[in-house]
Amino acid sequence: MAKRFYTLDDFDFEGKTVLVRVDFNSPVDPSTGEVSDDSRIRVHIPTLRELSGKGARVVVLAHQGRRGDPEFVSLKQHARILAELLGRPVGFVDDVYGERVRRAIRNLKNGDILVLENVRFVPEEKAKLPPEKLAETGFVRSLAELADYYVNDAFSAAHRADASLVAFAHVLPAAAGRIMEREVRTLDKVSKNPEKPCVYSLGGLKIEDTFAIIRHVLREGVANRVLISGLVANAYLLVKGYNLGSVNRSLIEKKECLSYFSATREVLNEFGEKIELPVDLAYDNGGKREEITLGELPVEKPIKDIGTKTIERYSHILRGAKTIVLNGPPGVFEEESFAVGTRKLFEAVAESEAFSLVGGAHTIAALRRFGLEKRVSYSTVAGGAFITYLSGEKLPAIEALEKSYEKGSKHVS
Repeated sequence: MAKRFYTLDDFDFEGKTVLVRVDFNSPVDPSTGEVSDDSRIRVHIPTLRELSGKGARVVVLAHQGRRGDPEFVSLKQHARILAELLGRPVGFVDDVYGERVRRAIRNLKNGDILVLENVRFVPEEKAKLPPEKLAETGFVRSLAELADYYVNDAFSAAHRADASLVAFAHVLPAAAGRIMEREVRTLDKVSKNPEKPCVYSLGGLKIEDTFAIIRHVLREGVANRVLISGLVANAYLLVKGYNLGSVNRSLIEKKECLSYFSATREVLNEFGEKIELPVDLAYDNGGKREEITLGELPVEKPIKDIGTKTIERYSHILRGAKTIVLNGPPGVFEEESFAVGTRKLFEAVAESEAFSLVGGAHTIAALRRFGLEKRVSYSTVAGGAFITYLSGEKLPAIEALEKSYEKGSKHVS
């Protein structure tokens, strides 16, 4: 694969000030305001440790939550958690830019790490401007003039065009961090030229995400087969003319799946032979699991899982694949009676000899619940960026790194 951007291997960081954009955006307990899961912080340890070890003066940029949400909090505790994970001191300034930030950065010694305040505390971060205009804001100019390099390790935020993600690469030599590099390399492996047969197993609730992926991977010949389950499958069955019952149709309408009715029909007409839909379903009959074939529909009980025959067929296809992309659980796995499909399909992925890529918070949560997390090839830290990339769309943060690379080798040591 042709080189697309600089990496940490391309620069000499010793004694240099490096702005590092990470994605520390973590779940926060609304009752305490405390970070409840440090996975998003932990994942960036390799990049930060490597830069510090190479003698860089590391300045960390990150966001947390959205303005108005309970999770929109300071990064002070993130800096404390990072220090605990690294086993060494980490500085923190409760400002994003300004005199106190400038003073703290200038006082850094080689190997030091400094975390700045939540970048979403400043309005420039979310300004709707092109990168070159964002680069002219006080936020970007103030920090850029203090730095020698910019490193973006925030793949999970790469689908956003925020100032800290796209503007610094416009004015500083820019490189991908280790997580960014690894995520792109892995996603390219399954989305550019995967080993065949390539199977995408897509479930969950978000038809807009799965539809974008399905249309792209089938039109580009990336996937040989797409297995659809979850609420998304119910929507596809509705498009094919099956009466699922008013209870289930109401849920599909509530999730706005019907807005994709026409487009879904087009995809089914064009690639129907490559799209697998359930042949039976499991519904909740007063807390008891009951199964029903498509010919026995409708059912006025909530459908919560795929049925036994579908599980067997999907599992057989997955075990024979060479490449698997897994996103979205097939059923309501949080309820034991309706975790069957998720557990069986995920076990089939784990037992296969395929390279398996897993993405999505609920998917990874299910893997952990069933003790299968370490039996897949790769779990991505991303959500929206993962979907966007597999849908064949451009990611603004990666485009920024690519444009920096295209400027030539004059920045490379």
